[in-house]
Amino acid sequence: MRWIVLVLGALLTAAALIVGGAAGSAHAATPDTPGGDQEKTDYYFGGVITFEDTAVPDVGMSVSGGGFEAKTVTDAEGKWRLYVPDKATYTLVVDESTLPQGVIVDASNLPEGLQPVQGTTGSFEVEFGLTKTKIVNLFLGQGERVTQSFVDQLAVRLVNGVNFGLLLALAAMGAALIFGTTGLSNFAHGEMVTWGALVALLFSTTWQLPLWLGLLAAVLGGGALGLVLDAALWRPLRRRGLGVVQLMIVSIGLSLALRYTYQYFVGGATSQLPGSSPTPIEFGPISLSYIDLISMGVSIVVILGVAFFLLRTRLGKATRAISDNPQLAAASGIDVDRVIRVVWVLAGTLAAISGVLWAYFRPGVRWDMGTQMLLLIFAAITLGGLGTAFGALIGALIVGLVVETSTLWIPSDLKYAGALVVLIIILLVRPQGLLGRRERLG
Repeated sequence: MRWIVLVLGALLTAAALIVGGAAGSAHAATPDTPGGDQEKTDYYFGGVITFEDTAVPDVGMSVSGGGFEAKTVTDAEGKWRLYVPDKATYTLVVDESTLPQGVIVDASNLPEGLQPVQGTTGSFEVEFGLTKTKIVNLFLGQGERVTQSFVDQLAVRLVNGVNFGLLLALAAMGAALIFGTTGLSNFAHGEMVTWGALVALLFSTTWQLPLWLGLLAAVLGGGALGLVLDAALWRPLRRRGLGVVQLMIVSIGLSLALRYTYQYFVGGATSQLPGSSPTPIEFGPISLSYIDLISMGVSIVVILGVAFFLLRTRLGKATRAISDNPQLAAASGIDVDRVIRVVWVLAGTLAAISGVLWAYFRPGVRWDMGTQMLLLIFAAITLGGLGTAFGALIGALIVGLVVETSTLWIPSDLKYAGALVVLIIILLVRPQGLLGRRERLG
């Protein structure tokens, strides 16, 4: 037991070596400063909007990226400023409905480093250079505004939904296997997702090692964390005969402990893995980077590997047997503790891979990134059917598609709520989930 505790301590201490800082210190704000009502950081985009050498006031401006969003409007002199948490690639949007009639952003006068988003005249990809701040001056001109058609927007969001659903499925399938074999709703599963991204960040960014080595370390680190957690915590608690409610409460405490341990060592800033936000490849109206293509390919290969494990191997069949009836499985000679140990290692590995892909999808690595995914993981598991990995896969794909396509009709801030509404509706119609079995109580 002593060596297990030491290994767990070593895993957590490794996070201390990840270089990160909390969000930048605040600047003094004055009422006449553009963006004066925003939270001040060391990093911001700003500039002036003019038309025929005349300032244009009250133009809506917004910036988003890495889970961060902010909005402002130009002042009487056409000046604007949008603070962001750190250096990264962001999408800058000019609300063209607030521009004078027949006026658009003049693409021929765009500043260097500003890349228009395909199918629009007012949305741009922009990133910081080597300096702390970036000034962007936008000049307007006469022209016809260009927006994507509804069909094109739907196609883009469907592809993004599949991409997000696949990486969500990796984490959800691992959590579903844990629930199926132990009955535990693991609230610390989000921190297992975060752990994978942090290990990759440590090796590839902090230690400047090759990216492939960082990704390999993340996979191995995820499996090691699952092994240590089961050996040092969950197996002893199971042997003491704790019920599922007590175990769930312990998992909530573990989640809080791991989450704020990450924050203590890493800080509150968002860090980037190597190669984040590459130049997209255009497939008609759809823009995908090579990382998006690799992400979907890796997710599909890993999911097929898990399916082969569950359907074709003796250990996988034993896992399914324990999920169906643990007492009968134990009576038939299956080593339940050994199978559960393998399930924890597998779940930790899947969570780590999902964390790395999530870091590229957002993009960025944060101390609480797994927590943002936790409710969606539970939604996918419940939607597909409790305890079934294949149900979690289907549920995750549905959640991913609903989350991304819902932004066609509702604000992006509410897109995760849309997935939970769909979950409630389906459970009202089919309480056992899509692939779950009806069970009789009493």
